[in-house]
Amino acid sequence: MKKHNFLTAILLGITLIGCGDKNKGENSLFTIDDSAFPAHFLPQEAISISVLNPKSKEIDSIAYFINNKRVGSTKGSEKFKFDLKDQKLGYQYLKATVYFGSDSSDATKRVELVSNINPKLLKYKIVNTFPHDKKDFTEGLEFYNDTLYESTGQEGASFIKKYDYKTGKVFKKIDLDSKYFGEGITFINGKLFQLTYKNKKGFIYDAKTLKLEKTFDYEKQIEGWGMTNDGKHIYQTDGTEKIWKVDPSTQKMIDYINVYSGTSKIKAVNELEWINGKIYTNVWFKDAVAVVNPESGAVEGILDLSGLRKLTTGTTTDDVLNGIAYNPKTKTIFVTGKNWDKMFEITVSE
Repeated sequence: MKKHNFLTAILLGITLIGCGDKNKGENSLFTIDDSAFPAHFLPQEAISISVLNPKSKEIDSIAYFINNKRVGSTKGSEKFKFDLKDQKLGYQYLKATVYFGSDSSDATKRVELVSNINPKLLKYKIVNTFPHDKKDFTEGLEFYNDTLYESTGQEGASFIKKYDYKTGKVFKKIDLDSKYFGEGITFINGKLFQLTYKNKKGFIYDAKTLKLEKTFDYEKQIEGWGMTNDGKHIYQTDGTEKIWKVDPSTQKMIDYINVYSGTSKIKAVNELEWINGKIYTNVWFKDAVAVVNPESGAVEGILDLSGLRKLTTGTTTDDVLNGIAYNPKTKTIFVTGKNWDKMFEITVSE
């Protein structure tokens, strides 16, 4: 098994399979010829597109589209070649609009673009171990002005707290209404943003006082999971392989990436943390963290933290690893889990 497949297995725990789509979107007049298509395409490759014409229509020209964007045209039935280097990882939707006589017809096909990065296996060293309230169903964890903040989930038990991680002393706590299931948090532009799970609603607080200033509705029909930011944009997850890029001033979703490790899509990316230009993300129900390139979505490193669970007391399979906070002052990472009785300060290296 290739190295990246082995590391992906740490994240997924599943058999790796191809995801080509040989039949989607064909019609009876023209079809895109996929006979030479591989199971997956890589970013450094180009795709050569041609159209099968079983009824021998006299073709005038063909316009080609990728993900509904016109990328070129050819006269007659000539092949069209398109470089994939600037496309997002994930499914690419091909369309050829064939013009013949006074008529036209579309032929469509779906192909998958996967990562060409072999993730590095990272290692960690425990620097310190601190108590963590076992009642806390951790959803978000972040440092702000050298102080740790944590958000928790579950209806009727969701809150944000500002506290001393060394002693567990709580400086301030904000309880959510019992109808809300709290999720990820992040600090940006003097504000604290918080998501909710299935309520499709978020909250914006004053970062200093934690006074609620605004609520907002999700722009799309998605769930709210994890959050982080790069100082300019917010990044958030929705329980799929997507990481959304959000404008904090408008809460509008302006872009997204799909997370891939090699040929495998990594679903259920959860809590996020921005660390030195990369996104560190928990994968739900996996005791591992993926290090993701925020531009491409490619997993560049995998941190197996399964050993930490053995150091906790009374955790079950439902008490998943969740919560990543980077302390820029100490340059260390703090990690914990849902209902864990401990939090670990670690350093990470190759």
